[in-house]
Amino acid sequence: MEKRQIERFFQILSRFVPGKCKVILTGAAAGSLLGSVRLSRDIDFALEFLGNKDDWEKLEEAIHKTEQLTGVPAQYAQDISRWGMVSLLDYKKHTTLYRGFNLLEVRILEPAYWSLGKISRFLDPDIQDMISVFKKQKISQDKLVTIWGRALKSSPPSSHLFQFKRQAEEFLRVWGKSIWGQQFNFDKTVQLFYKEAGIL
Repeated sequence: MEKRQIERFFQILSRFVPGKCKVILTGAAAGSLLGSVRLSRDIDFALEFLGNKDDWEKLEEAIHKTEQLTGVPAQYAQDISRWGMVSLLDYKKHTTLYRGFNLLEVRILEPAYWSLGKISRFLDPDIQDMISVFKKQKISQDKLVTIWGRALKSSPPSSHLFQFKRQAEEFLRVWGKSIWGQQFNFDKTVQLFYKEAGIL
């Protein structure tokens, strides 16, 4: 999804919302604003409604109308941490302001927190998104694996946690030098990941 499509979606939505809202973009739409070149059809976001709670149904109607007018399907929730088995930690405190659209404040999830959903799913498009965004945003590998480790440690026990750990290791092993250069030290980085995850 291109920047102009994202902005058009929220510009139109802002005409219909019944009160102030805070949006936190995630998924491929956030990735495109952070530096990914992959196009997507949909838009994913956390939605905090600051208006009258009784108007939530009107807000849902506004989103549905915007989907119809733009042709862009939206997936949203008040708490996107419920979308997966791996904790998103205190993700609401780790966003950057993108821009405002009347009663809408649109923010973007910081790259390390945005990547939690990507490393959890780990499909090829997710991998390519992470490579592009990490290079563009020049994210520190230490900061990244610290967040990944803390998320793993904070998540309720499930079979998915072993998968998350394995996928994080594979990503670092295969693409670490491509993203962070020849000085990237896999062993040192993965040890920090283990430490933050409470594995050591």
